[in-house]
Amino acid sequence: MFTILNELLATSTMAVATADAQGQAHVAPVYFAADESLRLYFFSDPESRHAQDLARDPHAAAAIYPQCFGWQEIRGLQLHGEVQRVPPGAEWEASWACYTAKFPFVLELREAVGSNALYIFQTRWIRLVDNRQGFGYKQEWTLP
Repeated sequence: MFTILNELLATSTMAVATADAQGQAHVAPVYFAADESLRLYFFSDPESRHAQDLARDPHAAAAIYPQCFGWQEIRGLQLHGEVQRVPPGAEWEASWACYTAKFPFVLELREAVGSNALYIFQTRWIRLVDNRQGFGYKQEWTLP
């Protein structure tokens, strides 16, 4: 199980789903990095639609999956959780270190990235889907 989780968490992009006050859904692809507690870090413009949705309601869903071309290869993670903006200070620096360990090129972009906000997706529920194990194979976990 941990092998597939690590494989999927090594992908670069996740899709973050939010909803506005009227319940209209919105999905945004973002680069992300994960720590050992399945906290997912990403940068976004605080004025973006998904960031505005999260400022109003921190509940979100996400999907992480690699590109594939046959149904037998479909695998990925579906997640539910809460998203918060990471405040400046020690927590931000630790989150930045996690993010730049995965994406070292961002070190050269720190000033440009500074116009964005760093967010943390605190995973509460996770479903692994892996058709390589059999059609429709899934496993679920609830996290504290």
